[in-house]
Amino acid sequence: MKEIRKTAKERFQGTCRVCPVCDGRACSGEVPGMGGLGTGASFRANIEALARYRLNMRLIHDVAQPDTSVQILGEHLDIPVLAAPIGGVSFNMADAMPEEEYIMAKLQGCDDAGIMGCTGDGVPDFIHQGGFDAIRAVSGRGIPFIKPWEDDELFRKIDLAAETGARIMGMDIDAAGLITLRLMGRPVAPKTPKQLKEIIGHTDMKFILKGVMTPDEARLAVDCGADAIVVSNHGGRVLDHTPGVAEVLPAVSSAVQGRAVVLADGGVRSGADILKLLALGADAVMIGRPFSIATVGGGREGVVKYLETLKAQLTQAMVMTGTASAADVERAVIFDTM
Repeated sequence: MKEIRKTAKERFQGTCRVCPVCDGRACSGEVPGMGGLGTGASFRANIEALARYRLNMRLIHDVAQPDTSVQILGEHLDIPVLAAPIGGVSFNMADAMPEEEYIMAKLQGCDDAGIMGCTGDGVPDFIHQGGFDAIRAVSGRGIPFIKPWEDDELFRKIDLAAETGARIMGMDIDAAGLITLRLMGRPVAPKTPKQLKEIIGHTDMKFILKGVMTPDEARLAVDCGADAIVVSNHGGRVLDHTPGVAEVLPAVSSAVQGRAVVLADGGVRSGADILKLLALGADAVMIGRPFSIATVGGGREGVVKYLETLKAQLTQAMVMTGTASAADVERAVIFDTM
């Protein structure tokens, strides 16, 4: 991993510093780029919110070989992780590698390691086209995310996504405020409940709605037909001064009350972070920037090595907290200071 990170840092040419702690401080305001919008407070909030939680260490138990796997929307994941939909290598990552090569390596590495990667959308068209090709290459074991475009483009891309063989798709409604798309003259917008019902009803694929940060919108998303929600502030890239994902996750998860899968995307940097978010109410997590570092630094093999590292960390955290299964993590794993 040291070599992978070193290579990635060279290829990023400053768009990502590959900091020892990826907390958004060095890249504040760098959008386009890999940073957080404005002051970078939302990016930092994701890291800080997770860091405030502590794990209860328990070692009088029989958990020696915990089960790290979960079932999400009918798909088996060897660890409860999805690679988040990050694209735009040309304008966010200094052309660190060709877009099509980047997304292919990421999805194939995820498939090799027994999880699934998500593909992004944007401008130019080769971002989503490369993603669709990669999903075909892994026999549908990928999740295409479509931005909240105006209707014609949105529905056309949903139909194209279905042709890849994917069984799950998503819409990152939190992309509605992306500066990069606005600068390119390709408007995206929030959606009303009526519009969401029409969008979700347009496809037979399982549907994930990404960008839910409040309990009321979690309930709305499920009422509109979403099979899963992602608690996410888009990596702090669309609105400054939001709370961190770990801060809002318990209330959002409780609002859904088992009616939909809950994914959490924000600030995950280790296996211990994964365990924390599972204990706070997530069924699985999404990880963004670290996957880009692993892909740019090591290609397909870099992604596999990164996931091996995460699995080892998660396994250790589960053993040290007496957690037998990633599919059944109790809130008691978290140290409660109240």
